[in-house]
Amino acid sequence: MSPSAAITDTFTPDEARVLARYFTNVDRPVFALTNLPETVKGALFARYSRSSKSLRRLFLDEFLGQAGVESPTFDASPVGVERADKLFARVLSEYGDDSVAQLGGAHLACEGVSNVLTKVLEWGRLMAYLEQSTRYVPYTDQPGGRWKYHVPAELADGPLRAPFVRAMDLAFETYAKWIPSAEDHFRRKHPKAVEDSDAVYRSVIRAKALDTLRGLLPASTTSNVGLFGTGQAYEALLMRMFAHPLEEVRACAAAMLVELRQAIPAFLARVDQPGRGARTIDYLATTRASFAAAVLPLIASSRADVEGRSDAVALSEFDAEGEVKVVASALYPLSDLSDARALELARRLSTDERVALLRAYAGDRTNRRHRPGRAFERTRYRFDVLTDYGAFRDLQRHRLLTLDWQPLSTDHGYVQPSAIEEIGALSEWRAVMDASAELHDALVARGRREVAPYAVVMAYRVRFYMDMNAREAMHVIELRTAPQGHPAYRRVCQRMHQLIADVAGHRAIAAAMQFADHSAVELERLESERALEAKRARSRAREN
Repeated sequence: MSPSAAITDTFTPDEARVLARYFTNVDRPVFALTNLPETVKGALFARYSRSSKSLRRLFLDEFLGQAGVESPTFDASPVGVERADKLFARVLSEYGDDSVAQLGGAHLACEGVSNVLTKVLEWGRLMAYLEQSTRYVPYTDQPGGRWKYHVPAELADGPLRAPFVRAMDLAFETYAKWIPSAEDHFRRKHPKAVEDSDAVYRSVIRAKALDTLRGLLPASTTSNVGLFGTGQAYEALLMRMFAHPLEEVRACAAAMLVELRQAIPAFLARVDQPGRGARTIDYLATTRASFAAAVLPLIASSRADVEGRSDAVALSEFDAEGEVKVVASALYPLSDLSDARALELARRLSTDERVALLRAYAGDRTNRRHRPGRAFERTRYRFDVLTDYGAFRDLQRHRLLTLDWQPLSTDHGYVQPSAIEEIGALSEWRAVMDASAELHDALVARGRREVAPYAVVMAYRVRFYMDMNAREAMHVIELRTAPQGHPAYRRVCQRMHQLIADVAGHRAIAAAMQFADHSAVELERLESERALEAKRARSRAREN
């Protein structure tokens, strides 16, 4: 792990004794949670995402003595464990029944990991993640006198380490410097309403300022991530991580394996076995390297033909008959028709008839969590997206769809919020952008292409695709266009909604996404914070 990830919390002997009951260690940045109710683990991770505290400190300060965690909830004695481990090993090795590995899981925390690494951790579809938010947590702390960023081990004491540190320090210094000015700017622009409490107004203004300035934070910025997954999901994640070219990723995998083997040892027995996991790790690493060697010359030779920056969102692939097929799939379970005959019937319907059927199929949706059935999975959309890395971080977390991205670089330019010039920070903003680009190019020129993304600040654009069926698109678009969302990813998803209707011509499907919000919002968190305060007030009234 990086020096910046070193644990800075200190615990008294009494605190350490208490923590040892519930965590697999009290002095390392990667650790698993044990002997806690599932509801407590979930609540602890939820609070974690909006706190600057480490998980163990948060547990001591806010959870110990509550929710039934005054003492261990069960006796973690070895009775029955050995027999279960042997049975599990036999099922897995003799019968190959991998589904058994889906029946046990663990909560794990990874602290002080870079934003490059968080994207690796959050790759798997069948896990749950909560990551420290750049919207609610200002990255202004300097534990041990250093800003919170990871220095890649690959740079060691080489000639590029000092330029890397200088560029990262400049980015953080500029970010921290302009937070008060940004808050003052938004207070002048959006005076406090009489009906809003000081707490609501303060929270909204802070979120707006941090949203505006987060583009200054580099991908090397360290964060805290809470994970929950089954043994099977962890096994797949660890093998991918051990095959990764970055030292930070491999070191984190090794630390994770140590902790998980204290929590769910039998589920991870195969990860580093020579004939099992080790062979898969070698396959993944070798395939990655050989394919890169084959394809990079081809890409280099075609680069001159690549056009300039495209639209931020393009619908690169869709099925012109998509709505017809969705109607056919909606009819299918209510009939005795073959799939082909159901499709013929749907084709014979008029456009108005199909629209009416899809409206009836979607039903009376009173909120965005009311989603139509699996017929909407019959058609799909592939979007090619070019947006800032900050917005990508939010959209990347939608894992059930298919998503992949290109290496983060400075090649596609950067976004610049209008407020940057309004608060007088334009020259310093651009100085950070220039320093990031210069460092990125220097790393690439010195053969450190795999390390170069660490140097890129989040205002720079990254290209990625999102391939999803209409049901997944409904979830993503309605969630990410909500008024409280960050304006960058709101624009992306608003455009997706328009493209489904206007380019694909799937107007009935687009109409079913009735909670897609195209409104312009100045203070994104205001209504959400008002609703939260009202909910807290109702809760206090019930308690009294």
